[in-house]
Amino acid sequence: MQSATRSAFGRLGLVALAVLFVVAVSLAKGIRRGARLDLTENELYTLSPGTIGTLGKIEEPINLYFFFSDRATSDIPYLRAYAGRVRDMLREFAQRSDGKLRFREIDPVPFSDEEDRAAQFGLQGIRIETTPDPIFLGLAGSNSVGDEQVIGFLDPSKEAFLEYELAKLVYALANPKRPVVGLITSLPMNAGFDPMTQQMRQPWTITTQLQQLFELRMIDSTTQEIAEDVQVLMVVHPKTLSDATLYAIDQFVLRGGRAMLFVDPWCEADPGNPQDPANAMGGGRSSNLDRLLGAWGVTVTDDSFVGDDRNALQVMGPDGQPVRDLGLIGIDEAGLDAEDVVTSGLSLVNLGFAGAISASETAAATLVPLVRSSEYAGLVATAMLGFMSDPEMLRRDFKPTGERYVMAARISGKVPSAFPEGAPQEAAKGGTPHLAAAENPVNVVLVADADLLSDRLWVQTQNFFGQRVANAFANNGDFVVNTLDNLLGSGDLIGIRGRASFSRPFTRVEELRRAADERFRLTEERLKQELRETEQELTELQARREDRDALILSPEQELELERFRQQRVNIRRELRQVQRNLDQDIERLGDVLKAVNIGLVPLLISVASLAALLLRRRWTRS
Repeated sequence: MQSATRSAFGRLGLVALAVLFVVAVSLAKGIRRGARLDLTENELYTLSPGTIGTLGKIEEPINLYFFFSDRATSDIPYLRAYAGRVRDMLREFAQRSDGKLRFREIDPVPFSDEEDRAAQFGLQGIRIETTPDPIFLGLAGSNSVGDEQVIGFLDPSKEAFLEYELAKLVYALANPKRPVVGLITSLPMNAGFDPMTQQMRQPWTITTQLQQLFELRMIDSTTQEIAEDVQVLMVVHPKTLSDATLYAIDQFVLRGGRAMLFVDPWCEADPGNPQDPANAMGGGRSSNLDRLLGAWGVTVTDDSFVGDDRNALQVMGPDGQPVRDLGLIGIDEAGLDAEDVVTSGLSLVNLGFAGAISASETAAATLVPLVRSSEYAGLVATAMLGFMSDPEMLRRDFKPTGERYVMAARISGKVPSAFPEGAPQEAAKGGTPHLAAAENPVNVVLVADADLLSDRLWVQTQNFFGQRVANAFANNGDFVVNTLDNLLGSGDLIGIRGRASFSRPFTRVEELRRAADERFRLTEERLKQELRETEQELTELQARREDRDALILSPEQELELERFRQQRVNIRRELRQVQRNLDQDIERLGDVLKAVNIGLVPLLISVASLAALLLRRRWTRS
């Protein structure tokens, strides 16, 4: 009787739990429709606060069209997996936009209306050998006034910046007005009359590019006020700026204006003033913003530049022979911040006699390096450049310090004003109140070199049937455009950093491959060294012959040649063995993983199930 009663109560309890579960699920769907829990290691499916802020500021409806060749990629799992990643993030965007963002996926099958629509947006399919049809993996968007933005191809190799690229496209559609970039410079970056050559000069290539992308507004170096519609201020090689102009820049930044600042301890592109006695000795080529930067706790060397023995570029010496110049350096991926959208993807940025940027321990500003030297770098006095006729002179007393010097960096933080006492007397008296400090963190990119903007360091131009054609050999232009493009975004957009990749590589396998490659390289180097030694021995044997007959090998040469051939066979056998050992190590690791996944995991589950069953029976008997 007691057992039957217990059984009845057990059945009623199960029914009650089932009803409670159904009610809970229904309530969850009604209260938090679409709610999900991101359990990935790096929170791949959780949007950053910057993206959420960007989506929350959309005022008019935006349509997004994701063009993906679903049928054509049926046998390309890697692209399908990445397309799924893009699809999930776009759905998360739409869900967070409060209905202002509408997302639609389109498969542009060949010879269909969908393919024509992709072509109308300017999308082009890529060709892959494994499929006869072009593959589309792009995104197009439009807003309520007919503006369009397109990402031609969502490159899987740039997956770390997928969220930034999507948020940037949405921001551009939500804010379609052409941005204004103000430029203050003492350099001849614009077209004009050159008094030295008595001819008209062409604008710098970087100026032409900026005019094509933005509304570039030239601002006089004596200005006392920065217009409110200027979104980013670009200050290049500022020389002898008045306190009134410095105050205008100071207050512009503190009010939330973004800035890209270029200062230089030695600017080769500076033509100087022929009337200035300092130019006779090569002086007068430095610029600084010490008053502003000093208030923030940031300094830039103005009497020395960064010499880098590892990254030094080759130039023509006075004797016409190539020579490496410690002051002209090319920074590759090793010195560029791979986690910042500005420098990620760039392969080479060339600089000329750049200064070193640093921040004090008590600095109000936060410094994030973008471009750094190698550890084979040191500081060289700019005074040497005024008397230098041969770049080799820089190497005589040069000693690397082992420090990696910062030559471009982001500056952020709630920095104080460089004019704590208020506006200087000569400053324009306007209605804008004085700010003693920034209310919100500032957004500034500081570069300790202005020469990187000049054509000499990154681009070659030539006249082709009346048109100027530019061929870039470095990424200086990309660096500047990326930086301005990033600063022109909202504060939320600037805050979006690179994310981790959704692909999980076999790190242990990669370690095995690296170790095998190292062994392979060492063995190959040994083979080349023995080849060189044998060739030298053959040459010496030939030199000792009395008959001097170069067409017939002597017995000693034949023996030496036969010995080398045998050594080469043995070493090639060693190289094959190294590769074979790598394959065996990877296969052995695969066997262990198979054993764990196929055998051990099911065994553990079975043991846990049996243990739960025994505990349940014991509880039932008791």
